Amino acid sequence: MSNFAKTFALASFILSSAPAMAGEKDVTLYKDPYCGCCTGHADYLKENGFNVTVKPTDDVAEMSRKAGIPEGAEGCHIAFIDGYFVSGHVPVGAINKLLTERPDIKGITLPGMPAGSPGMGGTKEAPFEVMEIRKPGELGGVYAKE
Repeated sequence: MSNFAKTFALASFILSSAPAMAGEKDVTLYKDPYCGCCTGHADYLKENGFNVTVKPTDDVAEMSRKAGIPEGAEGCHIAFIDGYFVSGHVPVGAINKLLTERPDIKGITLPGMPAGSPGMGGTKEAPFEVMEIRKPGELGGVYAKE
């Protein structure tokens, strides 16, 4: 079995069984081994009460595609939290909203690497629009604005 297949199988297992085996504050974050901003986002999550396990991988883009995030809507890393995925530098308010409301969606994404977002440098220039993914390949509307 290839490393990608093992990583994806593990991520799929975590995503499908997270509510039964992990608490809502347990996060597994997959990131490029050399990306400092992804490490910054993991640190931000830890500072906000999440238990974060960081897993370096060269397969973030493929994992995002397999999770159902449409091309162009993915973030630079992907996390699995209590049965959902969270893609990119999503602010903790949107993550907490997701975990509280428990909507019938696959996950949320903050596309790209917006300046001023948690873990990124720069200055925030406009509210961040966190998008929802309702089903694989389907970008829904704005889930949260922060």
